[in-house]
Amino acid sequence: MIYPINCLKSKSTNWSVELGQDIISAKLIGEKTMRFLATLMIFGLIQVGHTATKQSPEEKGTSIAKQVRDQNDGFIGEESNMKMILITADGQQVVREMEGKVQEGGKDGDKSLMEFSNPKDVKGTKMLTWSYKSKEDDQWLYIPAFRRVKRINSSSKSSSFMGSEFAFEDLGSQEIDKFNYKWLRDEKLNKRDVWVLERVSKEPSGYSKQITYMDKKIFNPMKVEYYNLRGELLKVAEFAGYKPFKVGQKTLYRANKIHMKNVQTKKESIFTWDNRTLGKKFTESDFSQSRLK
Repeated sequence: MIYPINCLKSKSTNWSVELGQDIISAKLIGEKTMRFLATLMIFGLIQVGHTATKQSPEEKGTSIAKQVRDQNDGFIGEESNMKMILITADGQQVVREMEGKVQEGGKDGDKSLMEFSNPKDVKGTKMLTWSYKSKEDDQWLYIPAFRRVKRINSSSKSSSFMGSEFAFEDLGSQEIDKFNYKWLRDEKLNKRDVWVLERVSKEPSGYSKQITYMDKKIFNPMKVEYYNLRGELLKVAEFAGYKPFKVGQKTLYRANKIHMKNVQTKKESIFTWDNRTLGKKFTESDFSQSRLK
């Protein structure tokens, strides 16, 4: 029923008060509802923004790899004395000494030259590596006994370097563009905070994947696990004895020992460094192929 206005006015004063209170209550409820909805909207926007900026494991892994690269750039050149210790499964050892030098690359990758100085049977053996950021590395091995230079082709990259547990590809380019990265987790290793990253080579490789334990403070590996093409753990490299080197305004860290353990054959190989100098300047001719002979 529709009442005429004058009829409504004739109602009691209490009824008018109740009607006014109902209107006020409805208004307050409306305001609370609007505030609640606004809060939901803001929260939703925050969540959407968070989702939009969240990195995938692959993106995070690549981002960390780039940080590691940037932190280790700027060494200019490096020179050192090195030892390579070969350990058989029954514990017998052979020690080989060498000199090494590395020139930091510009648009291309780094260049390195290693020359064995002791013992006599390997003295004069040299390995030259030209690394590239976007194509396969060039590697040559000079063997004085045969007086010839052997080019290491892609099918030989996974072969043993001078009878050690290190492969030629372990001593080649580590340019990030040559790998697909994936962040797996954060954890502690030997009481140090590390990122655990998986990387898979985009080029032909003797490994199906590598799992790297990267130190968050010094941006260098503490351990690397190498898996063969069947997906089995093949060997483990442990990095130790990190020392800081000042080059310009940067502090760079280098391991003084890498211990490679083949978990399948039980053989081991150790690289150590002495008298290491960073910031050394070389010429291009120091790493030319003519230096091999």
